[in-house]
Amino acid sequence: MDLMEESEESEELSEVKEEHHVKPGEKPLSLSKTKQTFLKKRRAKKSFTCTQCGKSFTGKRNLESHMRIHTGEKPFTCDQCGKSFTQSAHLESHMRIHTGEKPFTCDQCGKTFLRSSNLKTHLAVHTKEKPHSCSVCGKSFSRLLYLHRHQKIHTGVREYVCFECEKTFITASKLKLHQRIHTGEKPYKCSHCDKRFSDSSNLKSHERIH
Repeated sequence: MDLMEESEESEELSEVKEEHHVKPGEKPLSLSKTKQTFLKKRRAKKSFTCTQCGKSFTGKRNLESHMRIHTGEKPFTCDQCGKSFTQSAHLESHMRIHTGEKPFTCDQCGKTFLRSSNLKTHLAVHTKEKPHSCSVCGKSFSRLLYLHRHQKIHTGVREYVCFECEKTFITASKLKLHQRIHTGEKPYKCSHCDKRFSDSSNLKSHERIH
């Protein structure tokens, strides 16, 4: 669900709660019943349908935004690095990389994040919740993405190939890290002595010297 629809959905849910305001002597609706009423109302309002994939939307603007997935149009461009986006909200989120703004704060440890999704993922560190389990070895993970990545160990799938030396890797991030051997790229710079590193873990080890 895109940010526009998420905002619209939140507003509509508030409307439904207001419509079902409890009168004196009346039994209050449970949260699940309120949500069911909301979902019925939302389904009825979804009158804008994509001709390409059949997905329906509550507003014309949401449909127009969705259509960019099919057309490939990216009208919102970052004036700092030239990267383009299908939605203005995605550009706004991206701009925080350049400004350094991290508006989402963990109420457990104070760590800040660029996106709400990053904060949500981080919170699993505190809850210790790991709902995704490997059917082969039983190891559990906080995110489905981590489980899928782990399962490649059992399947032996190494789909990422270095075109310089043909070495294969399980994840894109491992390939990217490896390619710095060939490019000589060292994006991690020590704030104390200006020494540079290709891997963030090597930078952390080095900084302990200081």
